[in-house]
Amino acid sequence: MTNNNMAFIEGRVVTEPICDHCLYGEMFYSVKVEVARLSGTVDSIPVTLPGRLLHRHPVMVGDFVGISGELRSYNKQIDRKNRLILTVFAKSIVVSGEMDSRNEVMLTGFVCKPVMYRKTPFAREIADVLIAVNRDYGKSDYIPCIAWGKNARAANGFTVGDGVEICGRFQSRIYQKLTEDGRTVQRTAYEVSCTTIERI
Repeated sequence: MTNNNMAFIEGRVVTEPICDHCLYGEMFYSVKVEVARLSGTVDSIPVTLPGRLLHRHPVMVGDFVGISGELRSYNKQIDRKNRLILTVFAKSIVVSGEMDSRNEVMLTGFVCKPVMYRKTPFAREIADVLIAVNRDYGKSDYIPCIAWGKNARAANGFTVGDGVEICGRFQSRIYQKLTEDGRTVQRTAYEVSCTTIERI
């Protein structure tokens, strides 16, 4: 793992591993892992498992796993539109009968889009921050982050190109979207909810 992108989750596997893609002759598999928050809300986290890792540590629905890796992003065409897909790319995995919930993300990157700051009808402050996190071989991962309260106020002062350091959790959020033909469909958004966010 690089120091600028670290993710750690512990939770329960809720889907069978499905072959997602093949790259340089290696198969990569996707699973969903449910991680409970202290509030009782459950995040459904997409995880990508390299085939060599899965063969050494087979996982089944119901297994509790501890995964160390990093957040990755890629574009995927869905309904003829490109959508940003986020996943935890596993570098190591531990399979256990049961373990505590854990969901921690640490990112260092650059603001790559103007921050969107707003207030809810109940005057709660929110800021959406998109950061680019550099990866090897000249690649970058684009990670949407959401900040609240004093973190949102701090983020509102960021400009494109600023370096930032973020600690938080990788969360899932269900929302309703109105399609072009007037239908309402349920979608899931993934983002990093910031515990701390600082300019560096």
